[in-house]
Amino acid sequence: MRYVKCGSLCGLALAVVVGLFSARASRTDAQTANAGKNEPAAQFGKKIADFTLPDAAGKPVSLADFKDRKAVVVVFVGTQCPINNYYMPRLVELHKEYAEKGVQFLAINSNRQDTAEEIAQHAKQHSLPFPVLKDDAGKVADTFAAQRTPEVYVLDGERAVRYVGRIDDQYGIGYQRAKPTRRDLAEALDEVLAGKPVGTAQTAVAGCLIGRPVKPKAEGQVTFTKHVAPVLQKHCQECHRPGQIGPMALLTYDDAAAWSGTIREVVQERRMPPWHADPKHGKFSNDRSLPKADADTLLAWVDAGCPEGDAKDLPAAREFASVEWTIGKPDVVFTMPREFTVPAQTPRGGVPYQYFIVPTNFKEDMWVQAVEARPGNRAVVHHILVYARTLAKGNARDGIGDGLIATQAPGELPTVLPAGTAKKIPKGSAIVFQMHYTPNGTEVKDRSSVGLIFAKEPPKHEARTRAIAGRRIAIPPGDANYQVTSTTTFAEEVQLLSMLPHMHLRGKSFEYRVTPPNGKEDVLLSVPRYDFGWQANYRLDKPLLLPAGTRIDCSAYFDNSANNPNNPDPTKQVRWGDQTWEEMMIGFVDYAVPLGK
Repeated sequence: MRYVKCGSLCGLALAVVVGLFSARASRTDAQTANAGKNEPAAQFGKKIADFTLPDAAGKPVSLADFKDRKAVVVVFVGTQCPINNYYMPRLVELHKEYAEKGVQFLAINSNRQDTAEEIAQHAKQHSLPFPVLKDDAGKVADTFAAQRTPEVYVLDGERAVRYVGRIDDQYGIGYQRAKPTRRDLAEALDEVLAGKPVGTAQTAVAGCLIGRPVKPKAEGQVTFTKHVAPVLQKHCQECHRPGQIGPMALLTYDDAAAWSGTIREVVQERRMPPWHADPKHGKFSNDRSLPKADADTLLAWVDAGCPEGDAKDLPAAREFASVEWTIGKPDVVFTMPREFTVPAQTPRGGVPYQYFIVPTNFKEDMWVQAVEARPGNRAVVHHILVYARTLAKGNARDGIGDGLIATQAPGELPTVLPAGTAKKIPKGSAIVFQMHYTPNGTEVKDRSSVGLIFAKEPPKHEARTRAIAGRRIAIPPGDANYQVTSTTTFAEEVQLLSMLPHMHLRGKSFEYRVTPPNGKEDVLLSVPRYDFGWQANYRLDKPLLLPAGTRIDCSAYFDNSANNPNNPDPTKQVRWGDQTWEEMMIGFVDYAVPLGK
């Protein structure tokens, strides 16, 4: 179990967060330095010849149709790429800003996996006011040498390329700024319209690789049906299937082939599957790291041109406990009593946390063995905290971990406790939903739920959550390595089950250390590159017995410098607070005690 508080800057789904192919994982310094390399762009000054493509309704649209326009912005888009979709509202704003200045926006979808129907729905969902064309064969993408979505090209009045790159620098791999520091596309347009050379003519683009058609070199030794499908089933499909956090499905050959370029990139850079624990310390049951042999299989398959293989080699489809519930069919489901309307844009000060209370009407104490918080609308729900509270003893909003029974946030899986261990919900309790929403450019509604599975036998251990918090936070402006520590001591013998480090946007690294009475200090968990966008509860492979008097120390480092692209404001001192432009330092632990103690 865990508790996470974060404010309106939570993102990268962060609403999809999450666990996302293009935006959810941290990068190494080398990866950041290499961003944009090996991505050819149309030669600057080269004139783009006229082309004609159908829109989603089949109507042909040509570049020449806009010959009276002073400039044309050609943007390559997709329907599933998270960074692409974060920029759709920005494109709408820029179209409105520059349409009266003689600029035409034109979107082109060159993804083999996006159908005309999906393109039309995507354009409608994001209220795109300009044409969106389908480049089935990818020939126009080849003409431009376009690589990613969203990648933009500015053509002047002669239809010569004057700028290629990103829209701005607000969203990227592993970061989301509160606002852009440079409006690259807008500045390029201003310079083109003024007849000036573009000062910054090319920028690196963050986003998903365009899903071009693949041509297998040969059937080869590695095929999808025999080798790749089992790897995807084991390591990817838990998230990458309909209704889950992965932004695209990876269930079929067509799915994997269409996303093969992106698969290669994220596997090579070790961004997927996401796992941030240092392998030198601890063994965890939910370790998502990809073994080298499986990574080599995926890379060899992509290098061979994605051969499909013999259908008879395809394993049976992986079965999941439930289409709706990862834990299986719950014994009882509690749902927010009403819908909440999430605004299209984040208001000043962020969207306040929303609290919804549902009575359980339990006449006796109940013991929960598995629990899952399920967002009603994953696009805007950043996190859910579910408490069981006897409200007569305090306000529903009081406490950090007291009464916490379920959480949902980017990177987190539902809680399934070991056999014989359960969480207690006292009789007469109410279920309290604490909801944190992140607007995504479209006004939508949410009504989330929580499902409980009760222990089938009387439990022998009670699971509890403790928040090891360091509240004395005062990070100086520009400090790139500020340390905060916290500690707790267990007065009784307990079994340690899991650890969940929590910080906000300036979080850099986190470590848990254990010191038994009269014993030697040891590292339980080290997260050298903390990722706010993908927060995991590190569950021990086996419960760890901690004798009475055992101390756990937590140590966290924060980066409040301008070199941290997530940093909302490196010029400000940062203190403890709920919102993500503030900070927290909490080392959550789940542990079990024998009943009756």
